[in-house]
Amino acid sequence: MSRSSSNPIPATPRVISPSPTPSDAREALQDGYLGPMTRSARKKQSQSASHASINEDLDEDEEIGDELRRARSKSRSPIRVRKPTGLTPVNAKASNSTLKPSPKPPGGKETNGHLSPASASTGWSWRDISRSPSPLGLIPIHRHWRSFVHRHEVPRKMLHVSIGFFVIWAYVHGLQTSQITPYLMGAFIPIATVDYIRFTYPSFNRLYVRVCGALMRETEYEGWNGVIWYLLGAWIVLTFFPKDIGVMGVLLLSWCDTAASTVGRLYGRYTPRIRSGKSVAGSLAALVVGVVTAVGFWGYIAPRYGPFVNDIDQPFMFTGALALPEAIRDLFGLTAAQASISGGLALAVMSLWTGFVASASEVIDMFGWDDNLTIPALSGLGMWGFLKVFG
Repeated sequence: MSRSSSNPIPATPRVISPSPTPSDAREALQDGYLGPMTRSARKKQSQSASHASINEDLDEDEEIGDELRRARSKSRSPIRVRKPTGLTPVNAKASNSTLKPSPKPPGGKETNGHLSPASASTGWSWRDISRSPSPLGLIPIHRHWRSFVHRHEVPRKMLHVSIGFFVIWAYVHGLQTSQITPYLMGAFIPIATVDYIRFTYPSFNRLYVRVCGALMRETEYEGWNGVIWYLLGAWIVLTFFPKDIGVMGVLLLSWCDTAASTVGRLYGRYTPRIRSGKSVAGSLAALVVGVVTAVGFWGYIAPRYGPFVNDIDQPFMFTGALALPEAIRDLFGLTAAQASISGGLALAVMSLWTGFVASASEVIDMFGWDDNLTIPALSGLGMWGFLKVFG
């Protein structure tokens, strides 16, 4: 009995984990005992001492990889912490709390961050009749034929160009402008009525854009059809101007507008921009096509086809000669012969002015109105004013 009391049984020694956690290390420091440590372990301990203590509990809100999702070993080794990169927020909770919710579309539905028909519609305004770029997704055929229909508008341009050839055919066959304008107004009224109906009934509008979507812009999904402005512009220039000015106004609308749009979309990014959606490349294309159109009509078609019987009531305004006004002629002391030009020189001057007017009318933005309305009206006014002074 005395022997057992003199030699007591030693207490069970505490087993130290090969890779103690920070909490174990703090407990060991408090006990004043540290187990044997290798040189590499001591180096790691000195490096970790300079940093903040490791959080041993994973935050559920933080993003963790598959490697970190595995069960931890019984040794409670510290989990490897990934160093934050320049794109990783320091505090995930703080960064998530500062994120603002994405704005909702006017309909009140949640948005996925992409452009959608719901977010594209912001109500009607005068800008709805403009030709500004439009989003993709409103008209089904634009999604399936993005380059052919949406970007380059090939079917729409083919229709524009064909109307110019129809005008040439009508002139060659002796049709007067007074015979064409009733048909233009007869088409304008039902087309405008159909547009009003499709604005009233969305189901009919969806059917309409499925049938005629290849000839429409997506801005016309909830805006007036461009054909309406085309008919109205042609009707104005053929009704209120002389015969040759009216014919040239429709030809400039059909061909110069198409050339400016095509060349501008292909090469506009390589030239300076005049204004939004208008570049120097497109304006130069309209200028060249306008000059060629004027030379072709006044220099080739008109002399070979005409005059017609009814041309007495609707005569040409350009008769192949240009002259300075009488006031300017008297100011410089010029005779009538000295102050006038004719033949090829007069045709060249008139053609250059026509090309300039076509290019300028294509660039000018009048309250955001459609080019199909402004080009024939402005170009007709420009040619008429020039011939009124120098004709």
